[in-house]
Amino acid sequence: MPQLVIVGSDDLYPAAQTVCDYLAEKGFDVVKVGALVTGKLESWVDVAVEVAKRVVNGEASFGVVICYTGTGVSMAANKVKGARAALCNDAKTAEGARKWNDANILAMSGRLVAPEVAREILDAWLSTNEIDPSEAENIAKLKALDES
Repeated sequence: MPQLVIVGSDDLYPAAQTVCDYLAEKGFDVVKVGALVTGKLESWVDVAVEVAKRVVNGEASFGVVICYTGTGVSMAANKVKGARAALCNDAKTAEGARKWNDANILAMSGRLVAPEVAREILDAWLSTNEIDPSEAENIAKLKALDES
């Protein structure tokens, strides 16, 4: 059974469409949110919050959010209890976000991330399935902040 991924973007960036296509090629079921559905500019806050809520509610294995810089969607997504969005505009940062921070939402810049780089970022994100045991205590502290 394929894993579900929710991808949201506030505009129709080449990286956003590449993310959807590449994840589908890799066998994921992709649910699109925001401009990827409407074809027009959407609120980056609304897009990020919808993706984050659906990931936290268990509808998806993970989420991807994209806006012009990636900063706004990462900030908005992280306002949702249980969301751990990481702004990753390169593969090494994406790998670290999964391995050391247990990120469940990947945020990217639609301006900075070219389609080829988007694929590299996704490959790094998807290849990192295990949390570094040396970071378990820090990740637990991070998750506890949602309860405080």
